[in-house]
Amino acid sequence: MCSYCGCDSITVIGRFMEEHVEIINACGDLRHAVADGGDVPGAAAALGALLGPHTASEEVGLFAVMKRRDEFTDHVSTLCGEHRSLDELLAAIADGEHELMESFEKALRDHIHKEDNGLFPAAAMGLDGEEWIEIDQVTHDHDHATGTVHHH
Repeated sequence: MCSYCGCDSITVIGRFMEEHVEIINACGDLRHAVADGGDVPGAAAALGALLGPHTASEEVGLFAVMKRRDEFTDHVSTLCGEHRSLDELLAAIADGEHELMESFEKALRDHIHKEDNGLFPAAAMGLDGEEWIEIDQVTHDHDHATGTVHHH
């Protein structure tokens, strides 16, 4: 998690960064299940229960607003594509393709690094107050519509 620029003080970014920690921890649980012959489908489902709402919330709020700006459009589109790839890899692992675990974990950590140390600081510097109000509202509305509860 980035802690050098202060972008985590922006409520939604701080929440996303905290969720990244939870997701990485759940990824560790999945890695252990794969390595030890544990409940891989259960660990994958637990990780998916964190990852799915997190990426959906990013995409409807922060990413949607950032995509409106030419300087962010391509990068945000790439990150959205990575969300799909991570979902596909996780589903394959849950279905027994355990050899994909290392690739999944590397892709997940790389993706989170791009957000925490690239996109989020850029958003903090590049977006204005009205955009943050919109992001907060859309993210809040999305979370309530999906029943997602955040304990942060």
